[in-house]
This record gives sequence, C-alpha cells and structure tokens, in this order.
Amino acid sequence: MAVDAFRMFQLATQGFCCSQIMLILGMDEQGKENPDLIKAMHGLCGGIGRSGKTCGALTGGACLIGLNVGKGTPLEFGHAKINVMINDLLEWFENTHGSIDCDGILDNSLDEGNGYPVQCGNIVSLTFSKVQEILAAYSEELESEDED
Repeated sequence: MAVDAFRMFQLATQGFCCSQIMLILGMDEQGKENPDLIKAMHGLCGGIGRSGKTCGALTGGACLIGLNVGKGTPLEFGHAKINVMINDLLEWFENTHGSIDCDGILDNSLDEGNGYPVQCGNIVSLTFSKVQEILAAYSEELESEDED
C-alpha cells in the first residue's frame, strides 16, 4: 500500500516528526491508536533528541518492524528473523541515502526551530514503503516454511 501523502502532510503540520509519523502510519493500517507509544517515539525525533544523529525515519522504521513482528507479552514470541529484517532496513537505508544520520542526509539543515525539510517527507515515504516490503517478504518466507 502506497503512503498517503496527504496523511503524512497532515501529521507533519500537526507537529509530528518522522519517527512518530512512521508509527502513526503503521498503526493506521492496523486500525490502532496508541498515544503513549507516539509520545515515546518523540525521543527519536530529529535524529534522537534533534541531535542530527540516527534518522527518525530509520529508527521509526525499525520500531514499526518491531510493532508488527516483535515480542510484546511474556507468552509471545517475536519473528525469528526480526533482527535480520531490521538490518535489511538499515543496509537499504544507508545505501539509499548515503548515511543513517540526519546531518549526513540533510547537510546539517535540521536546525532547531526550522521544522523539517521537504526532503524528510520523501525519506519517510520511501522508508515506510521499504518496511512494508520487508514485512511482506519475510511474511511470505515464513508462510512457505510452514507449508514445507
């Protein structure tokens, strides 16, 4: 499913950052809401506390994979390949954007108070689509293993 650009714009104008938007979009698809989780994601905004370090789209994507296939209760098991999935995302992200850090991707244009560059919307959109692709690929792989 393609990212709804209007929904992303709406969330950005409401003051949500990349990591938060990633999770909101993912939870929208699941028909869920969790304001506490979205609050927690605020810590990843702007490259972890607006430090310009690891991009919130990437960390949000890793969290979205976890939301979909991670362990959430004592009796639950996470997907056996969750770390492989996250590493696939990490490798793709760095190859696609040339860096995993906001500062490296945006050439230090993520200054305090300037909001998020338009480029961030494209990064979120691409990353969200890649997360969906990874989840689908490993879901299909798990189903084919079950059939054997």
